[in-house]
Amino acid sequence: MKAESNESLDLLSVLLTGIPGLEAQHGWLSILFFTMYVVAIVGNSLIMAAVQADPALHEPMYLFLSMLAGTEVGVSVSTLPTVMGILWFDARRVDFDGCLAQMFFIHTFSCMESGVLLAMSYDRFVAVYNPLRYTAILTLPRIVCIGLVVTLKSVILRAPLPVLLRSLPYCHTNILSHSYCLHPDLIQLPCADTKLNSILGLAIVLSTFGLDSLLIVVSYMLILYRVLGIASGEGRRKALNTCVSHICAVLVYYVPLIGVSVMHRTAKHASPLAHTLMSSIYLFVPPVLNPIIYSVKTKPIQQGIVTLFSCKRE
Repeated sequence: MKAESNESLDLLSVLLTGIPGLEAQHGWLSILFFTMYVVAIVGNSLIMAAVQADPALHEPMYLFLSMLAGTEVGVSVSTLPTVMGILWFDARRVDFDGCLAQMFFIHTFSCMESGVLLAMSYDRFVAVYNPLRYTAILTLPRIVCIGLVVTLKSVILRAPLPVLLRSLPYCHTNILSHSYCLHPDLIQLPCADTKLNSILGLAIVLSTFGLDSLLIVVSYMLILYRVLGIASGEGRRKALNTCVSHICAVLVYYVPLIGVSVMHRTAKHASPLAHTLMSSIYLFVPPVLNPIIYSVKTKPIQQGIVTLFSCKRE
């Protein structure tokens, strides 16, 4: 079949898929997903507002936490239109350029989230290894610089992906397997060689998620080595307790990511529902759980949120 021009309106759109096998329950599922979106967006927005409003939270740990909350709001907002559009209105058709834009923002914010988690592990490393010079090392200009580097790296690495996909010919039904646009899904659609796209996508994954996770593991090995050298049991407990929330955030983010990667490569014949559930856990669970984890485990954040509401009532 001859490839048609990319200018064709039919080819410049894709069909998204809801939750396979549960189409009849979309109405009930929409309540669950909408609740998760509300918790994720409101919860992370409250953390950002509390950090911004409370001078006591203008410390490196909380500034990095605010960055993490911002990336999670970005991930949630990126997926919300198509997911809720399918669940509420069965609106499956999406403009191809809009799909590419969604793909770019989902992957960019996910990449930024990984980078911020790495920055937070460095923050914990400095706090444990050199607590007396903690604020002198992680000054506000340096924190801003780290945030800008993470953002620029994510944007620059992800920008070529939609450009390369936009230049390829498409000659068959453009149906994706999720209710949002992801690069692994989109590179299955062109009727041309996508080896460059696959190699570039793999290189980006290894240089971001792969390298970030390795450096996080190394940082915590060094932290553990330092903590074991502390003489008092109370000192060791206090040092480790400052890392608990971040460790939970890392596990909440990377465990589903590893699960999605393993399933994509070793369980290709698993049911579509299994693949959809794993991808949904990866994209939706971290933005929901992280604000809960930090609100429960971090008393200054609790106090900051309470103060925020107190100021609004006044």
